[in-house]
Amino acid sequence: MSNSSPFRGLGGIPNLFTLLNLVFGCLAIIFILQTGQSIVYVDAEGYTIRDLPEKITWGSICIFAAALVDFLDGFIARLFKASSAMGKQLDSLADVVSFGVAPGMIMYQLLRLSYAGEEGGLDTSMVMLVPALIIPCAAAWRLAKFNIDESQNVSFKGVPTPAIGLVIASLPLIIFYQQMNLQELLLNSWLLYAIILVLGFLMISNLPMLSLKIKKLSGKDNVPLYLLAVITIAAAVILKWVAVPVVLLAYVLVSLLFKNKTA
Repeated sequence: MSNSSPFRGLGGIPNLFTLLNLVFGCLAIIFILQTGQSIVYVDAEGYTIRDLPEKITWGSICIFAAALVDFLDGFIARLFKASSAMGKQLDSLADVVSFGVAPGMIMYQLLRLSYAGEEGGLDTSMVMLVPALIIPCAAAWRLAKFNIDESQNVSFKGVPTPAIGLVIASLPLIIFYQQMNLQELLLNSWLLYAIILVLGFLMISNLPMLSLKIKKLSGKDNVPLYLLAVITIAAAVILKWVAVPVVLLAYVLVSLLFKNKTA
């Protein structure tokens, strides 16, 4: 933290927001794992019904709350010129929980749910569910790489962990609210494995990704950000929760299209 900052006495405020990020991440894990009801049951006509417990969706909401707080702690740190080495490390530790472990638990539950509709599915071997842990492992790798790579101050190498966490957090909400009739598709175990591998790769890859911070007021310099903003608003209005994975795809494509601006 710079000694010339008039806000040096407020240096702890961003760290408090970072800890709040961690609290939301822990709450998300509690909701996701303590569902409070069966995930599969047989209805009156003898059909096996898979049910996504509402508490898992509350876990998703907590991850979105953690993302909001994560944005605010960085904004406040820049506003008060209160950035610190400890704050950077604390932010990464909180992000591992909120956007790595919690989303990993969502994938664990979705995989469990995907097998639950099958005969003997509730007795599925743990081996079939362990791939969900690729997400927290990839998140930890991504954040550790970010912390030691000084070249990522302007742009990113690999998709930021919070973006991946939000995509995974959107999946239970898409399923629960049955948006675009995607619930059965998103409860296919093979698709879930594919999602885990693709999102894990995006985190640990060296793909050049745009920073979403506006550093210059020049409209020409911010064309990619304006394009992403338009896509995000349009997708949110039209697609609702489905907009989250769509925006991630747009973010990756726009970053690659304008990769000269990530240098």
